[in-house]
Amino acid sequence: MEDGNDVRRVPVTVLTGFLGSGKTTLLNHILSSTEHKMKFAIIENEFGDIGIDENILVETSEESIIEVMNGCICCTVRGDLTELLDKMYDRIKDFDGVLIETTGLADPAPVAQTFFVDERVVNRYKLDGIITVVDAKHVTQHLEEEKPEDVENEAVEQLAFADRIILNKIDLVSEEELKEVENKIKSINGFAPIYHTQNSLIEPNNLINIGAFDLERTLEMDPEFLDTDAEHEHDQNVTSTSSKFEGELNVNKLSNYIGHLMETKAEDLFRYKGVLAVKGTDKKFVFQGVHMLFGGNFSEEIGLWKEGEKRECRFVFIGRNLDHEALQAGFMECKAEELRFNVGDTVYANVGEFEEGKILKCWDDGNPYRVEIQNEEKANVWVPIDDDIYVREKI
Repeated sequence: MEDGNDVRRVPVTVLTGFLGSGKTTLLNHILSSTEHKMKFAIIENEFGDIGIDENILVETSEESIIEVMNGCICCTVRGDLTELLDKMYDRIKDFDGVLIETTGLADPAPVAQTFFVDERVVNRYKLDGIITVVDAKHVTQHLEEEKPEDVENEAVEQLAFADRIILNKIDLVSEEELKEVENKIKSINGFAPIYHTQNSLIEPNNLINIGAFDLERTLEMDPEFLDTDAEHEHDQNVTSTSSKFEGELNVNKLSNYIGHLMETKAEDLFRYKGVLAVKGTDKKFVFQGVHMLFGGNFSEEIGLWKEGEKRECRFVFIGRNLDHEALQAGFMECKAEELRFNVGDTVYANVGEFEEGKILKCWDDGNPYRVEIQNEEKANVWVPIDDDIYVREKI
């Protein structure tokens, strides 16, 4: 296995959208154009589904890899996506990016999850964003289509997962109709930028290296990205919601709460991300996830909390049957507690069993207490939550 630190991670964009939205046309533009001076590897389920123009094909070097005239390549997935990505890496490692077209998949999440769980893929590729192509003329009927019980509306889910939305065929609708379509889209996903196109014409650099799954970079470019008070209601079950509140969290309480969400609500949480203030550190805590795949870490790249700066927590959730008030209340429950003890106090700390210790520091790197156990080793332990389960008053 190569060291992931020594290998260029190729950015990957997942392209989704309903049948007839214009994905085929978009990919043909990318494969045939020489103006963008970029090289892409395009992966799809079957060549027949995409309808690549035969006039731009150059050669078939392998059964599943076809090179086109501008140097891009087109592949088909006939088996495992991970195996294909692993096999083709050496050939495309210097390409500008990979576009994966999800023909026939209602839910882009399984493709997205590939880039979080397999070490070979994680070390060589980075998920850059999910882009949904929308047919402005017909999207409303797709969104309002009645489905049998327990069958999800694919068009709604595709919009809910999107980091960028290409609203195509705008020449086929009036300005009033276009505004209505945009409002419907924003009611499902109010956080994804919308690009207006005709015949799927868009600069490829709008599709790759957008950093949508790099929340730190997104916030560097747009510090107000998560700064919204709006909750977007919709007559369907899929909605987006955001919130912010002042105060700092106990990172250990937060970990417990996120774990609870994963156990009880993961299937309904399509996308979620946030920036949180944590007690005991000047670093901002950045988190994001797709369904059960959650990642969070303290970041220095988006800047530290400054002295005197108002510390607040901001988060965005997109999913099914979201309870905005419950989500906010859950985060509020994670607020840092008022501490019962002070530096120098003698306490009993739980290290498997309760042992006498002395508090050396309060709010040490996100933990309420750092305690020195009063034994020969003078071991230091960190108390995650100021509760009798973990630390007790000396009697």
